[in-house]
Parts: sequence; C-alpha cells; structure tokens
Amino acid sequence: MTVAPEIHDVSPEKLLAPVLSAFWDEPRSWTLETYLRHEGYEGARKAFAMQPDEVIAYVKDSGLRGRGGAGFPTGMKWQFIPQGDGKPHYLVVNADESEPGTCKDIPLLFANPHSLVEGMLIASYAIRCNHAFIYLRGETVPVLRRLHEAVREAYAAGYLGRNILGSGLDLDITVHAGAGAYICGEETALLDSLEGRRGQPRLRPPFPAVAGLYACPTVVNNVESIASVPAILNRGKEWFRSMGSEKSPGFTLYSLSGHVASPGQYEAPLGITLRQLLGMSGGMRPGHTLKFWTPGGSSTPLLTDEHLDVPLDYEAVGAAGSMLGTKALQCFDETTCVVRAVTRWTEFYAHESCGKCTPCREGTYWLVQLLRDIEAGKGRMADLDKLADIADNINGKSFCALGDGAASPIFSSLQYFRAEYEQHVKGKGCPFDPAASTAWADGPNSAGVTA
Repeated sequence: MTVAPEIHDVSPEKLLAPVLSAFWDEPRSWTLETYLRHEGYEGARKAFAMQPDEVIAYVKDSGLRGRGGAGFPTGMKWQFIPQGDGKPHYLVVNADESEPGTCKDIPLLFANPHSLVEGMLIASYAIRCNHAFIYLRGETVPVLRRLHEAVREAYAAGYLGRNILGSGLDLDITVHAGAGAYICGEETALLDSLEGRRGQPRLRPPFPAVAGLYACPTVVNNVESIASVPAILNRGKEWFRSMGSEKSPGFTLYSLSGHVASPGQYEAPLGITLRQLLGMSGGMRPGHTLKFWTPGGSSTPLLTDEHLDVPLDYEAVGAAGSMLGTKALQCFDETTCVVRAVTRWTEFYAHESCGKCTPCREGTYWLVQLLRDIEAGKGRMADLDKLADIADNINGKSFCALGDGAASPIFSSLQYFRAEYEQHVKGKGCPFDPAASTAWADGPNSAGVTA
C-alpha cells in the first residue's frame, strides 16, 4: 500500500501570482472601462515607442514560452516571420481549447478579453500584421459574444482600426467560431478550417511562418501566450523573469480539476508543485488520496503521487517522463479505475481523429476495441502487449500530434498500473465493481493500487 504524502498548509499570497486573473472577480471585469483601470493598453503604448524588431527581441529576452502545449519560445516564433517579402502577414490566435481537462483560455476570454486584444495589438505591430484572427471554439457562445463586444469596444476607443494611437499601425481583428473539432487545435488544421476547408493538418515544410494563412507568413499563438505579452511590455522583462525558473520564466494559469476539494484556475509562477497547489486548494476530496494525475491534459503521460514534488515547469515535468502541456492538472483518487479512465480518453481520440493518416485512424480504433474488452473482463494477457505495440505504431508515426497524444496515456498507464490491467484480465472484470469480479475481495489495496 502506498500512502499519499502529507500536504502542508501553504499561504496563497506567497505562491500565487495573479496577473491575467487579477480582477476576474470584479463586476463587469470584461469591459474596456475595467481593463483601463488596471493599466490596460499601457503595454501597447510602450511597444509603439519601440521599433517592431525591438519588440520581438524584448519578448524573446523575457523568456515567454508558448502556453498552448509545446512551450516553444514566443519571441522566436515571431522572429521567424520574413520581413520585406511584400506579402501580407497574419496573426492567428488559437482559442480552440479542446484538450480534455484544459479550461484556462475560455475563462480568461470570458473574464478578461481585452488582455488578448491588447496582446494581439502588440504582436501585430511586431510582425507587421494588419489583419489578425481569433479562432474560437464554437460551442462557447457566451465567450464569442464577449469577444465580439471587446473588439467593438476596442474599435470605438481607437485601439483597433486605422493609425492606432498614432503608431501608424492599421489593424483589424476577425473573430471566427469553429465547429468544435479537436483536430483544429493543431495549427495547420486550424488554418485550413479558417480558410473554409476541412480541418486537417498540413504537410510541413512549408511552415506557417513561411506559408500559413492564405499561403502568407503567419504566426499562430495560444490565447494565454498572447494575453501575457501586455504585462511583459508594461512591467518589464526583468519583472517577468523574476518569476519561475531560468528556462521557464514567468507566470501561468494552472487548471486544477478532478477529485480535489477546490477545483479552479490557479495563476502562479512556473515551477510550483502539485503538492503546493493542493495545499492551497484544500487537498483531495475529504477521505481520499491521490492516485494519478495529468500535468497537461489527457494527451500528456500521466503521473502518480510519487511526482507530487516535481516542479511544474517544462524541463522538470519532461525529466519526470511527461509534458507540462496546457497545465491541466486532472487529479484522480483511489476510487478511479485507470483502465476505465484511459478507455474514455482513447474513445475521445478515436472519435476526434481526422482520418488523414493510417496510424492514427486505424490505431486509435483498435486501441478502443482492446480497452473495451479489457475493461469488460473479456481481455487476454496478450492484449496488454498488443496495446503497447499498437500505441508504439502510432507514436511518432502519425501526421500530427493527435496520435502521440492518444498513445501517451496508454504507455504511462501500463508503466505505472500494469497490475491493475492484469487484474481486469484475471478477474474477468473491473476490480472497482464488486458485482463484476471477486478477484479483489480483500479490497483494492491487496492488488497494489495506490490508497
């Protein structure tokens, strides 16, 4: 039996860093009036006092890394845009938040949309862009309305349109609602969808920085990445680098969900640990202990209670065998069946596969068939190796990262909880359902599951 480590009380004031979420709880936090009271558009004014290339260098020096999953340096991505090529340049904000467990961009847009609008203003100035797009997950109609209103307010106040704040920059923003396809979170599939075609990933090269939207140089950034830029310009890159670690500086939003006492958004410097976040949020639900968790949504390899003290930054989580991803911390207690959870995730990936490449299209289908049999007690011991084999044939061999994401929970759950898979096979059913199996008559602890 593994006992969950003790969680100590932690003062939120010492660990949290509310920047994007600083005034979410204020009445009408989404309005331009409220945003201006909190130094809104001051970062844009400071950016306009610099040359575009200086803005790119400033963001690059700040160390801001993409908050959408891969953690690629934001300033470096802007730097890839060729200058003097005679083509229009585009900025596209990926607001198609679809990763299971991820819920940071939608609350941000709902409560503080002007942080994104100002960030787009600064980024567009830096990359010489005159038309920017927000690709929003279409089911979030209230957020769509908030964004439209924020853009309208920005036009009316002179923060969008012609010769903005006397900078010489002309910028229009188009808010586009997608149709709810997970694959459109992949940047090239998003671009195809934005152009009116079926959302499927493109072959690269050419990369979007060279031939993106309408075959022109394009930057695609996550909502949180762009929304973080105004604070960096306004308060300084040294202030930003004073938080987090050397290679993963700054603040970010952690989405804590699952079997926890107080789920929600926790904005803190990179490098905070799950133990500290649980300490601030009241820990796991009363009477239960942590069994496994995801550091960045279901497409990142799951971790266990052994990893409670892993700093939640890109390097440390990678060294622990997972990915920080979107910082979607889904926490599951000892009542959760790992096989059932992984099966549900895999069903999602099979359903959302665009079907363009064979490894993902066929592999996710067969993973689902095997997992359903194992969960129902119809599996064989050989199926466990077959699961790993199919996942290996998907991982790194599919057209985009959806296949890798589908393989991650398979590999990691077999690594940490293979005994639980075996119990499903030997007991002819799920050991968490006493009516379906007698193999765990002595309780789940007898099979080595975290308690």
